[in-house]
Order: sequence, then structure tokens, then C-alpha cells
Amino acid sequence: MSTAVSPLAPPDIPEMPVIAGVRLATAAAGIRYKGRTDVLLALLDKGTTVAGVFTKSKCPSAPVEWCRAKLKGGAARALVVNSGNANAFTGKTGKTSTALTAQIAAKAVGCSTSDVFLASTGVIGEPLDATKFDGVLAQLAETATPDLWMDAAKAIMTTDTFPKVATATVKLGKAKVTINGMAKGAA
Repeated sequence: MSTAVSPLAPPDIPEMPVIAGVRLATAAAGIRYKGRTDVLLALLDKGTTVAGVFTKSKCPSAPVEWCRAKLKGGAARALVVNSGNANAFTGKTGKTSTALTAQIAAKAVGCSTSDVFLASTGVIGEPLDATKFDGVLAQLAETATPDLWMDAAKAIMTTDTFPKVATATVKLGKAKVTINGMAKGAA
């Protein structure tokens, strides 16, 4: 992560409101660098449904393949995102790391692995050491709060120079709906 902020950074970053049913926590798990926040755990209340759009790449990462398979269940209780290692082009080792990450998260959250979704960003082609999540995810599950959107956006940064977030509130019929989003991208 660079210390210089891109000239393309927006002048204002929106205030991210709390979303009912979502709690967030971040930590430094030592995925690539010691002392750098590199893991995000989003806890989702029971009854949360999930949808997804995925890459059309013929060589998707292990987390993408995991999420495609779990999406059919339609339910989500946890999202784990790590930065520093993309867990892409890692073959069977990557699949094993993905399954272990989901097992650790499911135990920490108290749900099935089929309700855990995963994303990884960072260096391609290096195996992800999923044992680094052991203990970290349990601590995050205990400390998650609904107001850490900016910390969450920063945790998924790799070469990004600023966090990328957006929020919108619309009225759908009689219901007021708020959508928060975060993304990552180079520079």
C-alpha cells in the first residue's frame, strides 16, 4: 500500500451508515506483511440471502470457485476477505486453503461452511497460509461492530492509495433501503 494518494482520489469520501444485520471487524493476520491490517470479517445476521456476479475467466481463483459453489445455497452468515495474497493460480493447495479458511470462519461464527463466502486479493501464484486465520477470525467474530465500513475498505487494499466506498439510500415502495459498497483496485 503506497503512502502517496492518487490524484484520482475523490475529494470527499462518503460517511458510511450502519446497515442492519451487518457487523464488521478487521485485523492484522500477517498474510503478507507483519502489522498490516489484512483481513476483514463481515458477520451477517441469520436469514441473510446472497447473490453474486463472478469473473468469466477460465482460470478463476480458489475463492471464486468456492463462492460459485456455495451461492446455490442462497444463504450467507460470513464474508472473509484477505489482502496480500490472491490465492489465485494455486491449484489444489489453493482449494485446500480456501476450505480451511471457511472451516475456521464457520467455527468462529457458529455456522456451516456453506454459509461462508471468501475473497482474496494480492499476490498471484503464491499459496495462502490459511492457518494465519486461526484465532484471528474468532477474535473478530467477538469484536465485530456495525460501524467499521472505512476500516473494512482499508483492510482490502493492496496497491490502492485510498479506500473506495459508496453508499446510496432509495425508497422501494414504502421501504427505505440503504446500500453500502466497497471496492478495491490498483493505485
